Amino acid sequence: MYRRQFLKVLAGGGLVGSAFDLPAQNTPRTPDVIFVPTGFEVVVQMLKLAEVTSKDVVYDLGCGDGRFVVTAARQFGARGVGVDIDPVRIQEARELSKRTGADDKVRFIEGDLFETDISEATVVTLYLLTRLNLKLRPKLMKELKPGTRIVSHAFDMGDWPPEKTERSGSSSIYLWRIPAISPR
Repeated sequence: MYRRQFLKVLAGGGLVGSAFDLPAQNTPRTPDVIFVPTGFEVVVQMLKLAEVTSKDVVYDLGCGDGRFVVTAARQFGARGVGVDIDPVRIQEARELSKRTGADDKVRFIEGDLFETDISEATVVTLYLLTRLNLKLRPKLMKELKPGTRIVSHAFDMGDWPPEKTERSGSSSIYLWRIPAISPR
């Protein structure tokens, strides 16, 4: 995998010299968590908890193989956007969307979920660690419209209590809504 990334840098950037000559800022950031796929039953229950419909745009931050947005498109009629920093996961997600016929309703962005514009989302799905949810929370509050639903598999948002909590097997799933900002 490292060799493939290095060759990609060579082809795209006209790099001269060795990989060890690259400045640190040119090195892609590594994923914050390892990819652990969410079981299909949990995916469906999370989308149901968020009350996803065909009017929604579902963003999966750290989308892995794309199963959330593909399921949102195929079973609920929603549009979806998956964001992942790992190019291998993005390729898997694109293959899944093509294989299932969902590619007309979904797209995948290879990028950093902390830097990607998520303002069009009406639902956000997460399977990150609590510390990453907490780091992401200011971005969610700033970019998402009031009423946008956020569902998380297994990890909460610290002192922000969920609107609902459900169990799916041994997993907890949480639901929050972006609150309306009261005028001052």
